[in-house]
Amino acid sequence: ETTELGNKKELKSMPFITYLSGLLTAQMLSDDHLISGVEIHCEEKGRCPSTCHLCRRPGKEQLSPTPVLLEINRVVPLYALIQENDTREAFKGALMSSYWCSGKGDVIEDWCRCDLNAFDENGLPNCSPLPPPVLRLSPNVEPSSTVVSLEWLDVQPAIGTKVSDYVLQHKKVDEYTDTDLYTGESLSFADDLLSGLATSCVAAGRSHGDVPETSLYSVIFKCLEPDGLYKFTLYAVDTRGRHSEMSTVTLRTACPLVDDSKAEEIADKIYNLYNGYTSGKEQQTAYNTLMEVSASMLFRVQHHYNSHYEKFGDFVWRSEDELGPRKAHLILRRLEKVSSHCSTLLRSAYIQSRTETMPYLFCRSEEVRPPGMVWYSILKDTKVTCEEKMVSMLRNTYGESKGR
Repeated sequence: ETTELGNKKELKSMPFITYLSGLLTAQMLSDDHLISGVEIHCEEKGRCPSTCHLCRRPGKEQLSPTPVLLEINRVVPLYALIQENDTREAFKGALMSSYWCSGKGDVIEDWCRCDLNAFDENGLPNCSPLPPPVLRLSPNVEPSSTVVSLEWLDVQPAIGTKVSDYVLQHKKVDEYTDTDLYTGESLSFADDLLSGLATSCVAAGRSHGDVPETSLYSVIFKCLEPDGLYKFTLYAVDTRGRHSEMSTVTLRTACPLVDDSKAEEIADKIYNLYNGYTSGKEQQTAYNTLMEVSASMLFRVQHHYNSHYEKFGDFVWRSEDELGPRKAHLILRRLEKVSSHCSTLLRSAYIQSRTETMPYLFCRSEEVRPPGMVWYSILKDTKVTCEEKMVSMLRNTYGESKGR
């Protein structure tokens, strides 16, 4: 407030709370004028300095009044703050189109009606983007030598594109395979996995977790090769036939299972056959025994043989001497199949085997989708029943001492 004294203007101050009271008295802040979702009030924050002339009360250093003019007291869409109806509806439509339809279409109920210029090179509407799913290892199921569980979150938004299927591809990768030309096996989540066509080695399921079951999809592979490098790719398909970008996971399965006690027994047997004069029958028995075991088991037999009997000649030298170069080469070249990672583990002092069981939900669709209708069915609307089963997984544990 200012008052004029002759040619001078004198500035008068008043407490802020008095200013607000004056506005309320003048009905300038009545309920009719307040914007929906916004309230004006005053809070006390901070310490009042002793120099403040509003706080000159001995021993009363109170909290200083600090105004908080605007504070949202509930969640309100931005367009709701506009009072004029036509502007409000136009603003709402523009915001909805921008968020859900890339600004190139209109929101109609829970889908996007694309503008005439919002079509891709294939003639498909593209105003509502199809986000790519993110494939990942299931955190509750550790991969074993033959079992891997993968999962992803549903990418269908509340408004816009409708996901009809997820397509999962997997292949074993090796140095002789051109990974770009060889696509591997392709599985439709809706038509192959939920229908139960692939339940012998691959099945749709759901691992136990905190994510709501309606938004988490999972696939378990049960017949993979040990110590194998695998590449998994996933993409979504919408009801118009569009494909999302791919998500990829590449992993190596755990090393093959090894019965360490059996490997030590075979190492002792081979030493006894090699020891002293070796007849033709004994040579053939040693050759057959070593060719019948797996490559990883042969590696472990070699480890035990050298640990106990290297002073009589190491395993390679004794095999070449007793069996001849040709047969020894046929046996020893199989050791090359063991990866460097597994070779390191197979040199451990002790290897123990254990069996783990994991609870898993195997799911199947209650309805059969007609062939050729994959683009028009919404996956989220599919009725699915799940049954809990236990998945057994054998593992090796490696250590430098027993019990580790």
